[in-house]
Order: sequence, then C-alpha cells, then structure tokens
Amino acid sequence: MKLSHLRQIAEYLRQYRHINAIHRVNDTTIKLVLGDKALYANMQKGHSYLAMCRHDIRRSKVYQAPFDVVLAKWFNRTQITDISLFQNDKILRIEAVQNGAYKHSKTILQLEFTGKTTNAIILDKDEVVLEALRHIDADTSYRVVRVGQPLLPPPPPQFTPKEYPLEDVEAYLYDVCDKEQSARLSALKKQKIGLLEKKLHRLQRHLDVLEDEAQLDAEAQRLQHLGNLVLANLYKIKPYQTALRLDDYDGTTVEVTLPRAFASAHLVSEHFFRLSKKMKQKAANMHIEREGLEGKVSHLKHFIATVEAAQNVEEITRLFPPKQHVGKKAKADDAIETFWIEGYKVQLGKNERGNIALLARARARDIWLHMRDYPSTHVIITTDKQKVPETVLRAAAKLCVDFSVMSPGVFEVDYTPRREVKIQEGANVLYNKYETIAVEK
Repeated sequence: MKLSHLRQIAEYLRQYRHINAIHRVNDTTIKLVLGDKALYANMQKGHSYLAMCRHDIRRSKVYQAPFDVVLAKWFNRTQITDISLFQNDKILRIEAVQNGAYKHSKTILQLEFTGKTTNAIILDKDEVVLEALRHIDADTSYRVVRVGQPLLPPPPPQFTPKEYPLEDVEAYLYDVCDKEQSARLSALKKQKIGLLEKKLHRLQRHLDVLEDEAQLDAEAQRLQHLGNLVLANLYKIKPYQTALRLDDYDGTTVEVTLPRAFASAHLVSEHFFRLSKKMKQKAANMHIEREGLEGKVSHLKHFIATVEAAQNVEEITRLFPPKQHVGKKAKADDAIETFWIEGYKVQLGKNERGNIALLARARARDIWLHMRDYPSTHVIITTDKQKVPETVLRAAAKLCVDFSVMSPGVFEVDYTPRREVKIQEGANVLYNKYETIAVEK
C-alpha cells in the first residue's frame, strides 16, 4: 500500500466521528463500521490494504481470541478523537474514547501497513500494548510487541515517498475491494473447481467400468450350466483334476480349466453353482450402485456449475465449510452434502438414497425444502426449534435450485416443517401447508 494513498485515506476518514462496531471477519481482516460505511483493514503480511466493499463481507466465524475481546471492549461504540499517520509512515492510528465513559481514557488502534511487520496493535494512552494481532518476542525483533510492555516506535522511513494523488478516495477504496475480491474469487474458483473435477473424474471412471447387467446374467447362466454339466459327467471326473472334458447336452465337448484342485466332483459343481449365485446377485444389485454413482456424478456437475456461477468469495466459502469432527458412531453419509449458513446446518441429498436418508433423520421442526413442479434434491435446515432467518431460508432455497437444475431462470421452492411432509414411497412425498420462495438462477 502506497504511503501517499494512506495519507489521503487518513484525511478522508477524519470526517467520521464514531466507530459503531468493530470485529474481525476473517483471520487477517478487521471490519470497522464508521457511520453508514464499513471500512475493511486487511492486515495480511506483505499484502495489506484498506478497502470499502459494495456488499457486506460476513464473518467466517465469531472470533473470541484475546485480541478480539480487547478490540471490542475498547473500540465498539466509541467516539473517534483523531485519525493520523504515525511519524509520516505507513502506520494509521485511530484514537478513540468510549461513549458515556465517566473518565475519558484514550485508546489507540494502530494499523501498521509495513510489509513483513504488518500488524494491528491496541495501545493505551501511555503507548503500552493492551493486545495485538501478532505478538513479537525479543528473539525475533528489537521492537517487542507483548501485552503490558511499551511499544517502541519503528525506525523512520529512509526515503522520500512519491505523491500519487487520488481524484476520489472513496471510489479508490471501493475499487481496491473490487480488484481484491475479483482476484481472490478467480483463484478460489480455480482451486475448488480443480478439486471437484478430480472427484468427478474418479467417479466417472468408476461408473464407466461398471459391468453390464446383461453380461453378468449371461455369465451366471454359463456358470450354472457348467455346474449342471459336472453333475451329468460325474463318472468322468476324478478327484483333484484341474482340467475337465465334459459332454454337453448337444453332444459337443466342453473343456474347463479349474482354478484349483477339488477333492470330488460334487465340490466342483458346488463351486460353479456358488459363482453363478454371486453373479446373479451382482446383476440384480448393479442398478443400485449405478444409480448411486450417477446421482453423485450429477451432484458434482451441479456443484461445479454452482462454483462457476458464484458472484463473491462468501458464496464459495459457504459451499466449502470446514470439516466437522465425526465420531466413529456418527459416520458421515457420502450421499448427503452438508453446508453451514449463518450457523445453521443445511443438508441436501446427492441422490435418491441421500434424499431418503435426510427425510428419515430430520426432526419435526426442521425445515424441508423442494422445488415446485421439478424433480429436485431435498434440503433440510436443522433448526433446534428456533425460527430460521429469512436470509438462511433464501440461501438454502438457492442451494436447492443450484443443485437441481442447470438452466437459468426463475424457480419456485416450497418449504415447510418436516412434520408436514408425508412420505409416500422412497423420496416421493406429499405436503399441504407450505410457503414459497422465488429463486433466480
């Protein structure tokens, strides 16, 4: 971040007199609500910047580290007394006092945009560190950043910075966010789509090599026929033979090589009958495995399309929540996809088996969603009996559409408590009391 730009931003920010709210939205980004504007300070080492965004960046989680507790205590709902650059360096200082405090005690939020030493440090009026985003020991640097110790000033810059005038500071801040979000979105899409395509390729390869039911049936018939021929040729078969010449019913000779030696002809026939039975069972169940794989392949194709269509980083982050620890007893179902939206657990079925499992597991007050007049995935919002916010319902409805249809358009999604859904057969249901959300894809 250029010093000239930071100086002009500091001058622009002096118009704001209050910090209405402050918190981290991710590991390195602090959000400051100044009046009706939100300022985002990204404190990533080597790539720090200030920005304003056209859409709100939601928290990836609620941070409760000591830094966040102290940050909220001293800067949430406070009055700004000064905003300046420290020692004409890339260090933005925001001085504030708490509203309504009996004794006004100045606190300083020092945002250091200094490359490798980038940091966010909270100081008291005596320049003593109250907390910091990154603590620095004496072993690492002469400038120690530790709670309870005075903060030494950094060495003054050894250069004369060039001036880069900004026509519109606010427009520049929005432009920074647009560029950063666009670059991050593009990189994140590439990464996540690559992971999904690997899974898709693996599933597709598995699907392509599945044996054909007709061929399995034919092989079962052949093995059963060999078993019968062995019984019809008992007098010709000697114990421990591994090569047989059997007379078929039409008078032809059938030559058979056994995988191992058997003690009697009856054991040979049992061997063929057993193989025939396995082939019949495999043929009978092959459609279940095929349908399951086809459902997962379709799900991944919808997943990839959903990632490609994502408009911002938050949408993709929502699609790839952190993995939850699953105990041995609660084994994760690979036919169900799980997302987290504003703290609510949202699940959808990857195929019919997943839809059936969701219906069976959902509680009476959980919210069930399904596209109207379209075959679609079933979606369940786990409610724990509380009312679900409208934003969560709309996000879950969008997931229902995104993972069910590829074509663009406006679709209606019905939702109702699980207790209102009556299962007819498999994943086919009936429901009467419901509300509807329109979703544009």
